[in-house]
Amino acid sequence: MTKKLTIFKSKVPEWLIMVSIFGVLLSSVLLFALSTADGAAAAGYYGAEPSDVQFSLLMFYAAVASFAVVERRFFARVVTKDYLIICILLEIAIAYWCYHTRELWLVFTLRFLQGIVNCGLTSISLNLLFSRLKTEHAKETGYTIFYGMILCVSPITALFSVPLVENYEYNTLYKAIIFCFLPSALLLFGVMNRVHAVRRMPLYKMDWLSFALFGTMLVFIAYVLVYGQQKDWLEDASIRYSIIAILFLFLVSLARQLTLKRPAVNLQVFKSRNFGIGIVFLVILYPIRGAFTLTTSYFINVLGMDSLHANEVMLFNIFGVVCGSLVAIRFLIRSKHLRLLWVSGFTLLLVFFLWMCRLFASEAGTSHFYLPLFLQGLGAGMVMSPIVMFIMSSVPEKLSQSAASVGIFVRFSTFSLSLAFINFYQLYFKGKHGDELRNHLSTLDLNLSSRLQLYQGALSSRGLPVDVAGKAAVGLLNKAVQKQTFLEFCVSYYELIALLCLISILLIALQPVISRTVINLKNKQPAAVGF
Repeated sequence: MTKKLTIFKSKVPEWLIMVSIFGVLLSSVLLFALSTADGAAAAGYYGAEPSDVQFSLLMFYAAVASFAVVERRFFARVVTKDYLIICILLEIAIAYWCYHTRELWLVFTLRFLQGIVNCGLTSISLNLLFSRLKTEHAKETGYTIFYGMILCVSPITALFSVPLVENYEYNTLYKAIIFCFLPSALLLFGVMNRVHAVRRMPLYKMDWLSFALFGTMLVFIAYVLVYGQQKDWLEDASIRYSIIAILFLFLVSLARQLTLKRPAVNLQVFKSRNFGIGIVFLVILYPIRGAFTLTTSYFINVLGMDSLHANEVMLFNIFGVVCGSLVAIRFLIRSKHLRLLWVSGFTLLLVFFLWMCRLFASEAGTSHFYLPLFLQGLGAGMVMSPIVMFIMSSVPEKLSQSAASVGIFVRFSTFSLSLAFINFYQLYFKGKHGDELRNHLSTLDLNLSSRLQLYQGALSSRGLPVDVAGKAAVGLLNKAVQKQTFLEFCVSYYELIALLCLISILLIALQPVISRTVINLKNKQPAAVGF
């Protein structure tokens, strides 16, 4: 009996196995962005600030990124079927606890625990997926599918959560995620045999200290980048102490990895030139990817779409990601013209940001955004997984786990940094453009007077007394000014990101070594974390 037959029961049809695997994988992906699917609803339910909602997301991410350094040992030691049921039971228990609490500190703690368990579920799903892909490049295909799902996580999660939030309390989302996990997990559990999906490894000498150091450091990084802006950075003692703690934990972790006989992260990976090149482009990609969230904010805050409609428009972006992922798989399998793939992807992203700068307006039809959204998805799908595969292929097999761990830390840090950039530049540009706009407004401005009269007349025609309509007209004018300053911020920020895309294209053109790197993950195990 082959290993493929021992993992799953022989009489189970292939389609049923794939449905169960993708069901668990999709549920794991949904759980990642659940806390930010409707940030306003989450903040209202918990009585929190928008920054608290962002921090809950990063707590989940920090747990996933730090636990990945030890998770592989669990997966290799415990029978896969038993590991699956343990993770599912823990995930359901934590989600049920989230459903019953409104304490913010407890939500942060539970989200961290969810991230640890989610790391295991993702690892199980991906390894089972690899076992079913009967091609020479199964891992390249599997990871491209996974990263494609990650690129679509925000609109998919919003389409899942918005109808629930509009009709029920916010905490209903955690009950819904339980019912997402249960059917697919029970199905997957029922079709599996009690075997090890990978070669067994001893569980002793687990490097728990590395996990603790990495996890604590990532939490402090998240705290500084999320709350630094509102606490005025170094003016606040908690930010200063957090930065000191980050530096201390980093130095301790670095010294420890250099002295360990079997380090959790082997720093020899940095001796590879291609590895450094891949990390640079990964750092560049995440602010570019993070800027895309402004498009959804524009649809909701400026065009007045509800969240469900705004994310339905994003279906064109999802279709673009699917097409881009298919193109990426083709290039990865052929292992040719990788540099052309990267240049094409970043060029499409450049076109999207420049196009959006022209489309941003206070009034616009949604049909104008279909093609740009498709191009953004196409470009992102073409560069996301190839960059990660390039990083993994640039190191020897024995260093693949270390390369994966470094990649996770970089993705977490740059993802957090992209949130901080948006928060900072939003405040900066809105202040700058708001002041410029208000400087042109005065009671002697004829356009201002006519606009106020227009607002007042419209309100009076709806039955408001003249004096009340006059006060309300001023409020409408302020709202129009805020909308215009947000538009100016979006244009200014997208111009910066477009410049970053152009720099990326030039850097790729100057690195012919990219096309000479053979993408091969046959005997390598990238971390099952791509968020």
